[in-house]
Amino acid sequence: MTLKTQVYTRALALTGELSAQQSRLLELLCGTSSIALAAWLRDGVTPDDCMADFLVAAAMMAVAALADATGDTPQEQIAVGDFSVKKSAVSHDAASAVLVKQAEQIMAPYLKDRFAFLGV
Repeated sequence: MTLKTQVYTRALALTGELSAQQSRLLELLCGTSSIALAAWLRDGVTPDDCMADFLVAAAMMAVAALADATGDTPQEQIAVGDFSVKKSAVSHDAASAVLVKQAEQIMAPYLKDRFAFLGV
């Protein structure tokens, strides 16, 4: 099973039922989130070194991107372990931001330092 397929499987577990169009888009987004997340890994760290965390984080990022792309979350509530976001209480923009933030926190031990000065 490819990395993209593994991420897609986890993303589907987060989203529940999707339309055919949403499903195709989610599959593409799983590929891009995997590539982006792999690029953020510290030197010498591979997705295999942190596979369980990598798959969940990439799936969360793909689901967030799907919500941003479609302007809606695919279901009323998305839950990962003890963490959940309810659509009725949070806009899709805020829900997407929370999912991405959670993904970054999951992967924090493995990521490059992304601090940078933008100007003085």
